[in-house]
Amino acid sequence: MKILAIDASGLVASVSIIEDEKMVGEYTLNHTRNHSVTLLPLIDSLIQATDSDPESFDYIAVAGGPGSFTGLRIGAATAKGLAYAWKKPIISVPTVDALCMNVFGVSGLVCPVLDARRNQTYTGIYRFVEDGDTFKLETIEPQKATDLASLIERLNELGEKVTFLGDGVPVFKVELDEKLKVEHSYAPAHQSRQKASSVGVLAMEYAREGKVEDTFSHRPIYLRETQAERERKLREGK
Repeated sequence: MKILAIDASGLVASVSIIEDEKMVGEYTLNHTRNHSVTLLPLIDSLIQATDSDPESFDYIAVAGGPGSFTGLRIGAATAKGLAYAWKKPIISVPTVDALCMNVFGVSGLVCPVLDARRNQTYTGIYRFVEDGDTFKLETIEPQKATDLASLIERLNELGEKVTFLGDGVPVFKVELDEKLKVEHSYAPAHQSRQKASSVGVLAMEYAREGKVEDTFSHRPIYLRETQAERERKLREGK
């Protein structure tokens, strides 16, 4: 099985090729340039550098959200365009779930925190459980948008060691350190941002479970209303 994976859900633009149990290649750019400018050239460069034939891909995987509304739309449009051109199905992988794969096998709870602005975070609570000679990601609480105080309260209730990662760590670290009563740590910088290879690895599992979409059914997972939707409701007095 061979997958082209895309993650444009945050500041990072990342593309990767996963084939069976091997990461063939990955390009990741953590820069402020618009993903509409960088994403397709990264994909083209990766395909050329790895001598990959688009016909050889079985699936196009994409980080489905939550995350940056603009980034998610660009990622979705890119995945759908390639899937249509190459006649390949799409696998949508939740952004927060994929982030957990960056710290595969770590003990205790895993808690990605993404900066959702407006004093909120996109987050979830997970752990890795032994599954034969490897580990499987178990969801304690699925990804959601919430305020940090509620997340801290829940983690204190669970009373287990926690590993945090994500672009929300620099934003929330001071408050986490002040209010958490449980042992906790933070993933190093190279593991703390979105990576397409993590999307691809989880997509492999999804493919085996039949969690596949046709070319045009994919829709980003926003978890919150867009700014345009909020402004429309204000205008309509809702």
